Amino acid sequence: MDTDFSKLPAEDIIQKTINALQANGISAEVVDTGEQAKEKALALIPEGSEVFTKTSVTTKSIGLADEIDNSGKYKSVRNELTHMDRVTQGKEMQKLGAAPDYLVGSVHAITEEGHIYIASNTGSQLSADVYGASHVVWVVGTQKIVSNHDSALKRIYDYVLPREADRLNKLYNTDRGSFVSKLLIINREIKPDRIKIIFVKEDLGF
Repeated sequence: MDTDFSKLPAEDIIQKTINALQANGISAEVVDTGEQAKEKALALIPEGSEVFTKTSVTTKSIGLADEIDNSGKYKSVRNELTHMDRVTQGKEMQKLGAAPDYLVGSVHAITEEGHIYIASNTGSQLSADVYGASHVVWVVGTQKIVSNHDSALKRIYDYVLPREADRLNKLYNTDRGSFVSKLLIINREIKPDRIKIIFVKEDLGF
């Protein structure tokens, strides 16, 4: 079982994972840097498109989320949501976030067999990942590649969760932490070219 979840894998492991993802109906490629990943991701999204940027340390760290939400070149779902009232417009907000044209974010683990794992506390963004978004673009540091299902779970619970809990505690000045309340596993994608993964040979995100 994997134990060092910040270690970048060898080239053959990356290629094995890409081949497995493609066999499962998921497009994948690899670049060297976060800047290259940002350029690749933006090239996949026509200007003027409706885009929902998931909460993601990865996309924030490479400037991708900021470019989408603040450049004025795209219709930012996140910006629209921040100006809505959850009490009076809650249902409308749920629908808006559930089925954007484009979803941009990251994931928490990908196995060498080409299976994708996304953990969530509330599950508010998972519907777009699993089905609702017409196009999904994930930027993923290659340190998130693991050997199998057991290692994916260990990565999420032992590595990702403590770091996410610490991030939230600092952000909201609390000690409530976070939880893996819901866990999404994507084994295959039946819609051709719906999901595109851009691997980066850098330790990005959790």
